[in-house]
Amino acid sequence: MQTILGANGQIGEELARELKRNFTSDIRIVSRDAKKINDTDEVFSADLSIREKAIEAVKGSEIAYFTLGLPISSELWENQFPLILQNVIDACKINGTKLVFFDNTYMYPQDGRILTEETIFKPVGRKGQVRRRMAEMVLKEIRSGELNAVICRAPEFYGPGKTQSITNALIFNNIKEGKRLRLPLSDSKKRSLIWTPDASRATALIGNTPDAYGQTWHLPVDESHPTYKEFITLSSQVYGKELKYSVVPKFIFNIGSLFNARVKELKELLPRYEHNNLFDDSKFRKHFPGFNVTSYREGIEQIKNEPLSVQK
Repeated sequence: MQTILGANGQIGEELARELKRNFTSDIRIVSRDAKKINDTDEVFSADLSIREKAIEAVKGSEIAYFTLGLPISSELWENQFPLILQNVIDACKINGTKLVFFDNTYMYPQDGRILTEETIFKPVGRKGQVRRRMAEMVLKEIRSGELNAVICRAPEFYGPGKTQSITNALIFNNIKEGKRLRLPLSDSKKRSLIWTPDASRATALIGNTPDAYGQTWHLPVDESHPTYKEFITLSSQVYGKELKYSVVPKFIFNIGSLFNARVKELKELLPRYEHNNLFDDSKFRKHFPGFNVTSYREGIEQIKNEPLSVQK
């Protein structure tokens, strides 16, 4: 049995499909309102902030994948994320289950340095502090030898379906709605974006590779690292029309944050758009040379050709 905790987001759904395709049909889907992804899935609805529910959710599992997401609220993250993760860690230790922790880059510095698995944690803002705390919780368990765990870390998403990211929100959602595209702060800084199905496929591969445990892995990205200007030029080629865009300066975000709670929550992520934001995946590529990374052109083509009903 392999269990996905937080399975009804984009990463969890793609992970369930990949596990079914290549690893196992014995999959448990866990979330507050769990729904099958594959027809053979077992579903278990649970609030993982309740310790007993977490223990029950993981019971009988060889591997548990932590892909759970929460709404972008600093207060909610501070109150819920460490509590839920501690419950999951305890549940894995009690049940003898391996933990695959799906992580982001919020705990890293946002100053233009190339990000590797060895980059120090120097978060900007409250949500970054929460993600640092969570990563350190897993690393502490790894060092103690009491939990067989692995960290899979991804940069900003772009992708199909219900992928949630700044890039999807400001570029692809606006393309679908026929609106002018908007870019945060700059169109000239190089960026690493990960195609969400690639993130899930790589996570499944790492989870089912015994010698990958006890480490942190950067998940694979297209190595061309385009600027947003180059990314939109490529998108224009794929869509067969000129996609016009505007760069939103920082002062607009500052003003917007006074009136919009979501904009206020996004402000701590803005420094990454003032600098190159490059993600080094060379460790993964060396260890898994046969992994096929989706190119930006291939990803954009899939988003363009996706039925509108799937995009909602």
